[in-house]
Amino acid sequence: MTQEFTILRLGHQGDGIAEGPIYAPRTLPGEVVSGEVVGGQLTDIRVLTPSEHRVKAPCRHYKACGGCQLQHADDGFVADWKVEIVRNALAAQGLGTVMRPIHTSPDRSRRRATIAVRRTKKGTLAGFHGRASETITEIPDCHLLDPALIAAIPVAKALAVLGGSRKGILAVTLTLSEGGLDVSVKGGKPLDGPLELALAQATEQHGLARLSWDAEVIAMRHSPTQRFGTVAVVPPPGAFLQATKDGEQALLQAVLQATEGAKRIVDLFAGCGTFSLPLAGAAEVHAVEGEAEMTQALDQGWRNKAQGLKRVTTEARDLFRRPLMPDELKLFDAVVLDPPRAGAEAQVAELAQAQRPVIAYVSCNPVTFARDAKTLVNAGYTLEWVQVVDQFRWSSHTELAARFTLNPAA
Repeated sequence: MTQEFTILRLGHQGDGIAEGPIYAPRTLPGEVVSGEVVGGQLTDIRVLTPSEHRVKAPCRHYKACGGCQLQHADDGFVADWKVEIVRNALAAQGLGTVMRPIHTSPDRSRRRATIAVRRTKKGTLAGFHGRASETITEIPDCHLLDPALIAAIPVAKALAVLGGSRKGILAVTLTLSEGGLDVSVKGGKPLDGPLELALAQATEQHGLARLSWDAEVIAMRHSPTQRFGTVAVVPPPGAFLQATKDGEQALLQAVLQATEGAKRIVDLFAGCGTFSLPLAGAAEVHAVEGEAEMTQALDQGWRNKAQGLKRVTTEARDLFRRPLMPDELKLFDAVVLDPPRAGAEAQVAELAQAQRPVIAYVSCNPVTFARDAKTLVNAGYTLEWVQVVDQFRWSSHTELAARFTLNPAA
């Protein structure tokens, strides 16, 4: 039965929410819509009264593709909504602060993407999954990806022909690097001699910098270098990398401002050195990361470019199970923290006791950030400012950087 609803607000995943709650994807607050309710979700949606913020989606793949959630809203609305997500997460913890203007990465700037590829009777299908679906939508005119990534999708298809199964979906991660295209594949057939030879030949044929198959490097023609500050680093296959260079620079500038004047910095969840290596231009840095291969890549990059940089040391350590303790943290006058979506509850508890003068916190989850911020504020810190960075345009994903300073009386 068709019913009418008024959309009250957007949820964290970008869906409109009507009273009930009834979830209505690709709707906006204030809109009157109609459709049928199935399991708490509105289907066959018709917009009867559109919002003033509704626009025509710029990408022709938007209706079928699940890569974006908010192309039907104007840029100003999306920017304000993302800032409000962070503000509301903080308010839920009884916190507030100065919200700097949001920084949004340009379209067609994603330098890394994981393409889903399936073999079919007629060949291959490659693209992004549809919304909450195993259906793959091809994306030749995607407005998110750097054009060089779109041009590389045929490579993903060719690899599926060589080592994919018609029973499963291949996950092919394409990353742009200074040395060329870095390709990492998961979900393919087990490696054997003939497949390994075929993949090595494909690396040469397609001019790839590196090809990895289930984390095993098959061939490397050129170093798939990423540059952090002045330092060239070769990350391990599939290692974390900020989605856009523009977004990475915005987060880095916030971290540099937050730690300005520090002489000894500890960088926790350091990855391959996104922040550690640029910070070493002015301070000694100790970089801690759970994956040993990443710390090795960071260390090698620094050793190759140590001239002009302060000393950088590395430590492979699981900060969820073994966070740095207050006596270790007291060696540093500033802390940089960039945890995964779960936040850094155990590590923040130790930071609260260590009472370091400055903490720069980078987060990809406003809710866990706000939880950790509350712990620090309760321990005597002031949350001076938050900088929201949107490098996942038209998605519900929100990132931020923030500065905490210890109150003199704490």
